[in-house]
Parts: sequence; C-alpha cells; structure tokens
Amino acid sequence: MPLTADRKKALRSLGHNLKPVVTVAGNGLSEGVMEELNRALEDHELIKVKLMIADREVRHQIVGELCEKSSSELVQEIGKIALIYRAAQKPDIKKSNLLR
Repeated sequence: MPLTADRKKALRSLGHNLKPVVTVAGNGLSEGVMEELNRALEDHELIKVKLMIADREVRHQIVGELCEKSSSELVQEIGKIALIYRAAQKPDIKKSNLLR
C-alpha cells in the first residue's frame, strides 16, 4: 500500500537527523549491498541511502530499482541521499527509528 502524503511528511521529519547506513557506489546494486539494505530496513524500518553516482538519471533509476527489489517505499530523494521506508516483520524497539 503506497504511503499517504501525511505519512510521508511524518517520515521525512523523523528521517531528517538520520545518517546514511547504506552506500551504493560504482558497483551498483550488488548482492552485498542488497543484503545490507534488507538487514538495515528490517532493523531500522526508516533509513537513508547514500548514492555515490554522479549521473542524476542513473541515480534516480537505481533508487527505483532498489525500492522495487527490497519491497520498500521511497519517502524522499534529495541529491545523492534517498530516504527509504519498509515496515519490519518484527519491529525491535531498541533499533527501530520509528519506535524511539
């Protein structure tokens, strides 16, 4: 189910002070990057991803592919940083960025 505008606004405000936990560089969406992304989403639910790719169109395409492969929702994309959300199966109060 897509995020509503109000929910996206709330997630953007929560994500404002977060630091990127996953970095996508020249190798693109390798198996290791996808494993780390899925682990981070399961632990934190709301994460920032840094894309070290110069071309804007390629960056946008990779963010779309990243969200599709991880079954997550893009909350916001500014420059080389993407804010991504996916609800955890079993949220951990100590790790989740939403439950703190």
